[in-house]
Amino acid sequence: MSNPQRRRQRVGSQPPSTRPAGSPPISAGSPVVSPGSPPISAGSSPLPAAPVHPADARGADDGSIVARPATARVGSTRVARSGRREHARGGPKPSFIQRYRTAIVAFTALVGVALVAAFVLSSAAAPATACTNTGVPSPTASPAANATPALGYVQPDMGRRHINVGEKVTYTYCPPASGSHVNRAGAGPIQPRVYGPNDTVGPQGWIHNLEHGGMVLLYRGDGEGATEAGQTALQAFYDSFPPGPVCGTPKGASGPVIARFDQMSTPFEAMVWGRVLPLESFDQAMILAFWQQWGERTNPEAQCPAPSDAPSTAPAPSTAPAPSPS
Repeated sequence: MSNPQRRRQRVGSQPPSTRPAGSPPISAGSPVVSPGSPPISAGSSPLPAAPVHPADARGADDGSIVARPATARVGSTRVARSGRREHARGGPKPSFIQRYRTAIVAFTALVGVALVAAFVLSSAAAPATACTNTGVPSPTASPAANATPALGYVQPDMGRRHINVGEKVTYTYCPPASGSHVNRAGAGPIQPRVYGPNDTVGPQGWIHNLEHGGMVLLYRGDGEGATEAGQTALQAFYDSFPPGPVCGTPKGASGPVIARFDQMSTPFEAMVWGRVLPLESFDQAMILAFWQQWGERTNPEAQCPAPSDAPSTAPAPSTAPAPSPS
């Protein structure tokens, strides 16, 4: 069978055309009106015709071109693929710091808080007093015959600067018989009494008592003064302490202050301003002799006029009865 015969056979097998009889054939480029579409009135602009690809057109028996229904051809770049999604391309991966930034910030904050707390605790636990030298007196020459021995040793003066409450001080010599101290009621000078081993009192307070002529008696925490029996003996000594040898200052005005202090070479040490008496035991007679010899004599702030060593020239009071008025 020849090609023209096959073409006529295919045309004859198509359903009859719905075009009215006598209507002109549809040529290439003419608009195609589907059934049910509103008629095109005279004078109206015809709808633009969809372009017909030469491959989509076929010839009729009379030689005219009939538009072939458009069919989707697989692989054609002109047919849109339905249902296709554009997947977003992934950006650069975040760094380790970007991924764990919140955790890193929280950890850094916790470390900072821990360091500050450790610093505060260590500062609070550190002693308020430091010493460069613990006082160990050098040997002195033996006193001359019949001379009164000078009890204690002279400690170099470390000044008398006033400081704030709680301020840490490093003293050149310990226990300090002079130096920086607090000048505030209740904090320096402190109340004269017996302070127990767990009471927190230090040189910054009781140095001011020395400045006013009082005596300070110290005991170490690892000695007999810190025991129950030692505390009882110290309290009895305080209760019977005599007035000042120069001004007659009563007990409890400026001294004695009896307190614990560990930074010293002997178990007990008695002090007045600038002079220290080391003791290996609680020798009450030696302490009272030291007080009578140096008490109220070395302090820079005198509490009364200094006594005169010259004999008195004032006439002795008469014991004769006064004459009666005439």
